[in-house]
Order: sequence, then structure tokens, then C-alpha cells
Amino acid sequence: MTIHFDIAERLRPKRGRDPRSESFATRLTKSELAELSRSAEANGKTVREWSRDVLLKEARRAQEDVLFTELVAMRMLMLNLFKPLLVGKPVSQEWLTEMMAVIRREKRKAAQEVLQQYTEDIGGRNKHGDTMGT
Repeated sequence: MTIHFDIAERLRPKRGRDPRSESFATRLTKSELAELSRSAEANGKTVREWSRDVLLKEARRAQEDVLFTELVAMRMLMLNLFKPLLVGKPVSQEWLTEMMAVIRREKRKAAQEVLQQYTEDIGGRNKHGDTMGT
């Protein structure tokens, strides 16, 4: 069985993205490389593909973190606002101002806790015994 590789076809840029023409190198210990190789293999990728994906994800994370934190803040506000409204308690402007101050102080910590819960749930059952995605 002969496998024919067309080198020009393999080097041709893929549709929808710029050609990858830049590179950089880093030095690793043998154990670090082995660790990266295991992670890449577990994700079905080469070390280079996996490393590129992880580096780009980390570089883009700051913007995602801000959006996620603000989403968690909105959730905190809604949950804290619904409770008194559902039991028929009036919500004063002072209460709302104080709640907003609390949320501004606590939103980053709350966002980290939510992320931690998702991290713990990945690949298994959540605390309610449900499988993920069901």
C-alpha cells in the first residue's frame, strides 16, 4: 500500500484563516514536555496544535473573564431582586443602591466560584448526580 502525500497541498493555507508564518521557541525540561505531550494526546492533538490553542485561549481570556464576571453580577442582582419581590416586599432605592455596592465588591469572587463549580463538574457528574449536558 503506497500513500502519496502532495507536499504543496499540505503546505497550502487552509480556507478561512491567514497562513501561519510566524513561530517562536521555548525550552522545556523532559518532564515538562512529557506533561504537555500527555495533555495534547488526551485532546487528540499534536503538542504544537495543543500549545497554540492553549496559548491563544489564555491570551484571549481577559476579555472573556470581564464579560463572564459582568454576567455573574447581573445574575446576582436578579436573584437578590427577585426574592423580595416574590414575597411582596417593597424594594427601596436605598436597598438597591446598597445591593449594587455589594455586587460590585463581590462579583469577581462570585465569578471565580462559578468557574470553579464548572471545572469540578467537567467530565463527570455534578453535585446533584446529573450527567453533564442533561
